[in-house]
Amino acid sequence: MSPVPRPPAHTRQPGPPFNAPAARRLRAALGMTPDHVAHGLRASYALPHATPDLVISWERGALTPTHPELTALAGVLWCSPGELIGRPRTLREHRVAQGFAPEDVARAVGHEFLAYTRMEESGQWRGTDRQSAALAELLDLSLPDLVTVTGLEAKLADLLRTAARTRWQAYVRPVGRIVPLDRRLLEEALQELHQDYQGQMVATLSWGGGSAAGEASDAGRDFLDRIVDTFWTSLENRTA
Repeated sequence: MSPVPRPPAHTRQPGPPFNAPAARRLRAALGMTPDHVAHGLRASYALPHATPDLVISWERGALTPTHPELTALAGVLWCSPGELIGRPRTLREHRVAQGFAPEDVARAVGHEFLAYTRMEESGQWRGTDRQSAALAELLDLSLPDLVTVTGLEAKLADLLRTAARTRWQAYVRPVGRIVPLDRRLLEEALQELHQDYQGQMVATLSWGGGSAAGEASDAGRDFLDRIVDTFWTSLENRTA
């Protein structure tokens, strides 16, 4: 059977964030091959363009199924669509996950449509504090999600890494500009990051041996790579 091209509606329409490993795992658990899945999509859900290659592309993350394709795939795999949706990361993914059109978001936050779509494509948010608050309310964004979708996560990570390595007190205010929380809460979280990082480095070096410096470097690098997640966890524990 020769492949049928995906219809324009299935190439232009953005899909929700897709959990490719979950799709592959669910298919394997049912003992199905990509050919079986493709046949089910064609026969039961009227998707004539569904081929084994398309299913494989979804499972490898090379392509993302659209909403209709994802709903059909969930039916073939005997699961809910929610089991195939990954955690949104980008502004577009959060918007799609909430079911809003870009013009709806632009209108709600007070941006021109073209300006909003450019921000969504570039990942560089240019909104004011008021517009950011409106965006968070509309898309039901947590504070970590808001920092991510507004493009400030990399800056936050740099500040946290420097605070852990040097004098954390100097970074309370800069971090507070990105994470508008109570100052004492931020102080406690930054102090904890600093103490954990410094304590880990000292503990690793105290093992002695020729490889101690390298192990300390690896441990420190791993800690700094995870520092944003560690920071959010620390804040969550303090506000629980």
